[in-house]
Amino acid sequence: MKGIIFNVAEKAVVELLGADAWEDLLDEAGVVGDYTALGTYDDDELISLVVAAAEKTGHDAGDVQRLIGRHALKHLVVSVEEFVDLDGHVFDFLSSIHSIIHVEVKKLDPASKPPDIEPTRVSTDELHLAYRSERGLSPLAEGLILGAGDLFETPLSVEVLSHRATPPETVLSVRLV
Repeated sequence: MKGIIFNVAEKAVVELLGADAWEDLLDEAGVVGDYTALGTYDDDELISLVVAAAEKTGHDAGDVQRLIGRHALKHLVVSVEEFVDLDGHVFDFLSSIHSIIHVEVKKLDPASKPPDIEPTRVSTDELHLAYRSERGLSPLAEGLILGAGDLFETPLSVEVLSHRATPPETVLSVRLV
């Protein structure tokens, strides 16, 4: 997993829980935490941080991923702002993630493995996103989607329509509220 994901997770945790919370989570998760944006790190480190945060807060791991994703999106967008039209529609942004932003990630690091996100516009009020990733972080994707709604000042709801483990895919319904 790219270090930028750890960097924006850190910003979200500090924003939500305070300056010492990230260091506490690193200690509890047993990870070093020296993440550079373009570095590549073991997925298990993020999972360990999520588990530590869940234990610390009493929330389940999925809720922790959603919360971190929602608050991390605004920090993540800063690194790709030249590809984001904040005057556009949130569905256009969500539809462009794989075809534009993930393509740019692959240019920087051809070995990176961003999730595959396939958008299908259902109506003016609904978008389906098929999220495919071996990492099993679809709740993080749900949070990032809600964060996109916040960024575009467009309230959204996200519902899991289907989920399968093999091959890993979660289909999410994103609706304007």
